[in-house]
Amino acid sequence: MRRAAVFLALLLCLLWTGARGSDGGGTGKKEGDFDIQEVKAAHDQSSSQTQMSTDVWAELQRANADLLARVTASENKSTALENRMSSSEKQVEELQRENADLLARVTARENKSTDLLDRATANEKRSTALEGRMNSSEKEVEELQRENADRPQVAFSAGLTDSGSVGPFSTAMTLKFSKVFTNIGQAYNPTTGIFTAPVKGAYYFRFNMWESRKLTYSSVVLYHNNQRKMRLLDFIDRSGFVSESNSMVLQLEKGDVVYIVLPSSYGVRDDSHNRIIFSGFLLFPV
Repeated sequence: MRRAAVFLALLLCLLWTGARGSDGGGTGKKEGDFDIQEVKAAHDQSSSQTQMSTDVWAELQRANADLLARVTASENKSTALENRMSSSEKQVEELQRENADLLARVTARENKSTDLLDRATANEKRSTALEGRMNSSEKEVEELQRENADRPQVAFSAGLTDSGSVGPFSTAMTLKFSKVFTNIGQAYNPTTGIFTAPVKGAYYFRFNMWESRKLTYSSVVLYHNNQRKMRLLDFIDRSGFVSESNSMVLQLEKGDVVYIVLPSSYGVRDDSHNRIIFSGFLLFPV
Protein backbone atom coordinates (compact mmCIF):
# COMPACT_ATOMS: atom_id res chain seq x y z
CA MET A 1 0.00 0.00 0.00
CA ARG A 2 2.79 2.47 0.84
CA ARG A 3 4.62 1.76 -2.42
CA ALA A 4 1.44 2.40 -4.43
CA ALA A 5 0.90 5.72 -2.67
CA VAL A 6 4.51 6.79 -3.40
CA PHE A 7 4.14 6.00 -7.09
CA LEU A 8 0.86 7.90 -7.30
CA ALA A 9 2.48 10.95 -5.73
CA LEU A 10 5.43 10.71 -8.14
CA LEU A 11 3.06 10.43 -11.12
CA LEU A 12 1.20 13.56 -10.07
CA CYS A 13 4.47 15.46 -9.73
CA LEU A 14 5.59 14.45 -13.20
CA LEU A 15 2.28 15.39 -14.76
CA TRP A 16 2.37 18.76 -13.03
CA THR A 17 5.97 19.38 -14.21
CA GLY A 18 5.09 18.48 -17.74
CA ALA A 19 2.19 20.91 -17.71
CA ARG A 20 4.43 23.78 -16.60
CA GLY A 21 7.01 23.02 -19.31
CA SER A 22 4.37 23.09 -22.04
CA ASP A 23 3.13 26.62 -21.19
CA GLY A 24 6.54 28.17 -22.18
CA GLY A 25 7.19 29.65 -18.87
CA GLY A 26 10.82 30.41 -17.97
CA THR A 27 12.37 29.88 -21.53
CA GLY A 28 12.80 33.50 -22.52
CA LYS A 29 11.46 32.92 -25.98
CA LYS A 30 8.65 34.67 -27.60
CA GLU A 31 5.47 33.06 -28.63
CA GLY A 32 5.73 31.59 -32.10
CA ASP A 33 9.46 31.12 -31.94
CA PHE A 34 10.54 27.71 -33.18
CA ASP A 35 13.61 25.93 -31.86
CA ILE A 36 14.61 22.46 -33.01
CA GLN A 37 16.46 21.85 -29.75
CA GLU A 38 13.38 22.66 -27.81
CA VAL A 39 11.31 20.29 -29.91
CA LYS A 40 13.85 17.56 -29.37
CA ALA A 41 14.02 18.27 -25.70
CA ALA A 42 10.28 18.27 -25.53
CA HIS A 43 10.16 15.00 -27.40
CA ASP A 44 12.74 13.45 -25.14
CA GLN A 45 10.91 14.74 -22.12
CA SER A 46 7.59 13.36 -23.43
CA SER A 47 9.18 9.97 -24.09
CA SER A 48 10.68 9.97 -20.64
CA GLN A 49 7.34 10.90 -19.12
CA THR A 50 5.59 8.22 -21.15
CA GLN A 51 8.10 5.62 -20.02
CA MET A 52 7.76 6.78 -16.49
CA SER A 53 3.96 6.65 -16.72
CA THR A 54 4.20 3.10 -18.08
CA ASP A 55 6.44 2.10 -15.21
CA VAL A 56 4.11 3.76 -12.71
CA TRP A 57 1.12 2.01 -14.27
CA ALA A 58 2.89 -1.34 -14.13
CA GLU A 59 3.79 -0.67 -10.53
CA LEU A 60 0.21 0.30 -9.79
CA GLN A 61 -1.01 -2.90 -11.44
CA ARG A 62 1.39 -4.92 -9.35
CA ALA A 63 0.27 -3.01 -6.26
CA ASN A 64 -3.37 -3.64 -7.18
CA ALA A 65 -2.64 -7.34 -7.77
CA ASP A 66 -0.92 -7.51 -4.42
CA LEU A 67 -3.86 -5.70 -2.80
CA LEU A 68 -6.29 -8.06 -4.56
CA ALA A 69 -4.32 -11.09 -3.35
CA ARG A 70 -4.25 -9.72 0.16
CA VAL A 71 -7.96 -8.92 0.07
CA THR A 72 -8.69 -12.42 -1.29
CA ALA A 73 -6.54 -13.94 1.43
CA SER A 74 -8.36 -11.78 4.01
CA GLU A 75 -11.70 -12.89 2.61
CA ASN A 76 -10.59 -16.52 2.67
CA LYS A 77 -9.35 -16.03 6.20
CA SER A 78 -12.66 -14.37 7.12
CA THR A 79 -14.54 -17.29 5.56
CA ALA A 80 -12.41 -19.73 7.51
CA LEU A 81 -13.00 -17.70 10.66
CA GLU A 82 -16.73 -17.68 9.96
CA ASN A 83 -16.66 -21.46 9.48
CA ARG A 84 -14.70 -21.87 12.67
CA MET A 85 -17.13 -19.51 14.41
CA SER A 86 -20.11 -21.54 13.16
CA SER A 87 -18.40 -24.73 14.25
CA SER A 88 -17.63 -23.16 17.62
CA GLU A 89 -21.23 -22.00 17.99
CA LYS A 90 -22.44 -25.52 17.21
CA GLN A 91 -20.00 -26.91 19.73
CA VAL A 92 -21.20 -24.34 22.27
CA GLU A 93 -24.82 -25.33 21.60
CA GLU A 94 -23.91 -29.01 21.94
CA LEU A 95 -22.04 -28.28 25.15
CA GLN A 96 -25.01 -26.29 26.43
CA ARG A 97 -27.31 -29.22 25.69
CA GLU A 98 -24.86 -31.60 27.36
CA ASN A 99 -24.58 -29.25 30.33
CA ALA A 100 -28.37 -29.05 30.57
CA ASP A 101 -28.57 -32.84 30.50
CA LEU A 102 -25.79 -33.10 33.06
CA LEU A 103 -27.53 -30.51 35.22
CA ALA A 104 -30.78 -32.47 35.03
CA ARG A 105 -28.95 -35.69 35.91
CA VAL A 106 -27.07 -34.00 38.74
CA THR A 107 -30.34 -32.54 40.05
CA ALA A 108 -31.96 -35.97 39.87
CA ARG A 109 -28.97 -37.49 41.68
CA GLU A 110 -29.15 -34.74 44.30
CA ASN A 111 -32.87 -35.39 44.78
CA LYS A 112 -32.17 -39.11 45.02
CA SER A 113 -29.33 -38.45 47.43
CA THR A 114 -31.61 -36.25 49.50
CA ASP A 115 -34.23 -38.99 49.54
CA LEU A 116 -31.61 -41.56 50.50
CA LEU A 117 -30.34 -39.22 53.20
CA ASP A 118 -33.86 -38.79 54.55
CA ARG A 119 -34.37 -42.55 54.50
CA ALA A 120 -31.01 -43.11 56.15
CA THR A 121 -31.88 -40.53 58.81
CA ALA A 122 -35.25 -42.22 59.38
CA ASN A 123 -33.51 -45.60 59.60
CA GLU A 124 -31.00 -44.16 62.05
CA LYS A 125 -33.83 -42.80 64.18
CA ARG A 126 -35.63 -46.13 63.96
CA SER A 127 -32.42 -47.95 64.82
CA THR A 128 -31.87 -45.61 67.74
CA ALA A 129 -35.40 -46.26 68.95
CA LEU A 130 -34.95 -50.01 68.50
CA GLU A 131 -31.61 -49.82 70.25
CA GLY A 132 -33.29 -47.98 73.12
CA ARG A 133 -36.00 -50.61 73.28
CA MET A 134 -33.40 -53.36 73.05
CA ASN A 135 -31.42 -51.82 75.89
CA SER A 136 -34.62 -51.54 77.92
CA SER A 137 -35.51 -55.16 77.13
CA GLU A 138 -32.01 -56.29 78.02
CA LYS A 139 -32.26 -54.45 81.31
CA GLU A 140 -35.63 -56.08 81.98
CA VAL A 141 -34.17 -59.49 81.11
CA GLU A 142 -31.21 -58.85 83.39
CA GLU A 143 -33.59 -57.77 86.13
CA LEU A 144 -35.68 -60.91 85.63
CA GLN A 145 -32.55 -63.01 85.62
CA ARG A 146 -31.47 -61.42 88.88
CA GLU A 147 -34.93 -61.99 90.30
CA ASN A 148 -34.91 -65.58 89.10
CA ALA A 149 -31.44 -66.05 90.50
CA ASP A 150 -32.68 -64.77 93.84
CA ARG A 151 -35.94 -66.74 93.60
CA PRO A 152 -35.86 -70.27 94.96
CA GLN A 153 -35.90 -72.99 92.32
CA VAL A 154 -38.52 -75.53 93.49
CA ALA A 155 -39.97 -78.37 91.40
CA PHE A 156 -40.44 -82.09 91.91
CA SER A 157 -42.09 -85.11 90.30
CA ALA A 158 -42.10 -88.70 91.63
CA GLY A 159 -43.74 -92.06 90.92
CA LEU A 160 -45.18 -94.26 93.67
CA THR A 161 -43.58 -97.72 93.24
CA ASP A 162 -42.69 -100.53 90.87
CA SER A 163 -43.93 -103.26 93.26
CA GLY A 164 -47.59 -103.32 92.10
CA SER A 165 -50.49 -103.17 94.60
CA VAL A 166 -50.31 -100.90 97.68
CA GLY A 167 -52.95 -101.43 100.44
CA PRO A 168 -55.49 -101.74 101.62
CA PHE A 169 -54.35 -101.00 105.21
CA SER A 170 -56.26 -100.90 108.47
CA THR A 171 -55.20 -97.30 109.07
CA ALA A 172 -54.56 -94.33 106.80
CA MET A 173 -51.02 -94.28 105.38
CA THR A 174 -48.94 -91.44 103.86
CA LEU A 175 -47.85 -92.64 100.43
CA LYS A 176 -44.11 -92.54 99.83
CA PHE A 177 -43.46 -91.72 96.17
CA SER A 178 -40.05 -93.35 95.93
CA LYS A 179 -39.34 -93.05 92.17
CA VAL A 180 -38.00 -89.49 92.05
CA PHE A 181 -37.83 -88.03 88.53
CA THR A 182 -37.20 -84.39 89.45
CA ASN A 183 -36.41 -82.75 92.79
CA ILE A 184 -35.03 -79.26 92.17
CA GLY A 185 -34.46 -77.52 95.48
CA GLN A 186 -34.76 -80.83 97.35
CA ALA A 187 -38.08 -79.77 98.90
CA TYR A 188 -39.61 -83.25 98.45
CA ASN A 189 -38.50 -86.08 100.71
CA PRO A 190 -38.95 -89.52 99.09
CA THR A 191 -38.31 -91.24 102.43
CA THR A 192 -41.36 -89.65 104.07
CA GLY A 193 -43.37 -88.77 100.96
CA ILE A 194 -43.76 -85.19 102.26
CA PHE A 195 -43.15 -81.91 100.39
CA THR A 196 -41.99 -79.01 102.63
CA ALA A 197 -42.31 -75.43 101.32
CA PRO A 198 -38.88 -73.71 101.43
CA VAL A 199 -40.40 -70.20 101.03
CA LYS A 200 -43.75 -68.53 101.28
CA GLY A 201 -45.43 -68.60 97.91
CA ALA A 202 -47.97 -69.99 95.49
CA TYR A 203 -47.42 -73.64 94.57
CA TYR A 204 -48.98 -75.89 91.96
CA PHE A 205 -49.64 -79.60 92.77
CA ARG A 206 -50.94 -82.44 90.65
CA PHE A 207 -51.65 -86.07 91.67
CA ASN A 208 -53.59 -89.12 90.45
CA MET A 209 -54.60 -92.68 91.38
CA TRP A 210 -54.86 -95.95 89.47
CA GLU A 211 -56.30 -99.39 90.49
CA SER A 212 -57.00 -102.60 88.60
CA ARG A 213 -58.55 -104.93 91.25
CA LYS A 214 -62.16 -105.56 90.36
CA LEU A 215 -65.22 -104.86 92.49
CA THR A 216 -63.40 -102.62 94.96
CA TYR A 217 -63.01 -98.94 95.80
CA SER A 218 -59.88 -96.89 95.31
CA SER A 219 -59.12 -93.50 96.86
CA VAL A 220 -56.30 -91.03 97.68
CA VAL A 221 -56.41 -87.69 99.55
CA LEU A 222 -54.25 -84.52 99.21
CA TYR A 223 -53.34 -82.89 102.57
CA HIS A 224 -52.01 -79.43 103.36
CA ASN A 225 -50.53 -79.66 106.82
CA ASN A 226 -53.36 -81.49 108.65
CA GLN A 227 -56.14 -80.25 106.36
CA ARG A 228 -57.68 -82.48 103.73
CA LYS A 229 -57.79 -80.43 100.50
CA MET A 230 -58.92 -82.91 97.83
CA ARG A 231 -60.00 -86.55 97.53
CA LEU A 232 -60.10 -88.92 94.56
CA LEU A 233 -62.55 -91.86 94.88
CA ASP A 234 -63.92 -94.43 92.43
CA PHE A 235 -65.30 -97.97 92.28
CA ILE A 236 -63.78 -100.62 90.06
CA ASP A 237 -66.45 -102.68 88.36
CA ARG A 238 -65.95 -105.68 86.13
CA SER A 239 -64.28 -103.56 83.41
CA GLY A 240 -60.91 -104.00 85.09
CA PHE A 241 -59.41 -100.63 86.30
CA VAL A 242 -60.04 -96.99 87.32
CA SER A 243 -57.87 -93.89 86.86
CA GLU A 244 -58.48 -90.37 88.17
CA SER A 245 -56.37 -87.21 88.52
CA ASN A 246 -56.68 -83.61 89.68
CA SER A 247 -54.57 -80.55 90.53
CA MET A 248 -54.54 -77.55 92.87
CA VAL A 249 -52.74 -74.27 93.53
CA LEU A 250 -52.01 -73.74 97.23
CA GLN A 251 -50.58 -70.72 98.99
CA LEU A 252 -48.05 -72.05 101.50
CA GLU A 253 -46.08 -70.49 104.28
CA LYS A 254 -42.47 -71.40 104.70
CA GLY A 255 -42.35 -74.81 106.39
CA ASP A 256 -45.86 -75.90 105.35
CA VAL A 257 -46.16 -79.51 104.20
CA VAL A 258 -48.15 -81.20 101.43
CA TYR A 259 -48.55 -84.98 101.04
CA ILE A 260 -50.81 -87.74 99.68
CA VAL A 261 -52.68 -90.15 102.03
CA LEU A 262 -54.12 -93.58 101.23
CA PRO A 263 -57.24 -93.93 103.42
CA SER A 264 -57.79 -97.17 105.39
CA SER A 265 -59.46 -100.05 103.48
CA TYR A 266 -58.48 -98.57 100.08
CA GLY A 267 -55.79 -99.67 97.73
CA VAL A 268 -53.92 -98.41 94.60
CA ARG A 269 -51.57 -99.96 92.09
CA ASP A 270 -48.40 -98.77 90.36
CA ASP A 271 -45.67 -100.43 88.36
CA SER A 272 -42.88 -99.66 85.92
CA HIS A 273 -45.37 -97.80 83.73
CA ASN A 274 -45.49 -95.03 86.38
CA ARG A 275 -49.27 -95.02 86.66
CA ILE A 276 -49.41 -92.87 89.85
CA ILE A 277 -47.47 -89.58 89.93
CA PHE A 278 -47.19 -86.81 92.54
CA SER A 279 -45.79 -83.49 91.21
CA GLY A 280 -45.49 -79.86 92.29
CA PHE A 281 -43.52 -76.63 91.79
CA LEU A 282 -43.27 -73.05 93.00
CA LEU A 283 -45.20 -70.59 90.84
CA PHE A 284 -43.84 -67.46 92.57
CA PRO A 285 -42.92 -66.28 96.03
CA VAL A 286 -45.40 -64.04 97.87
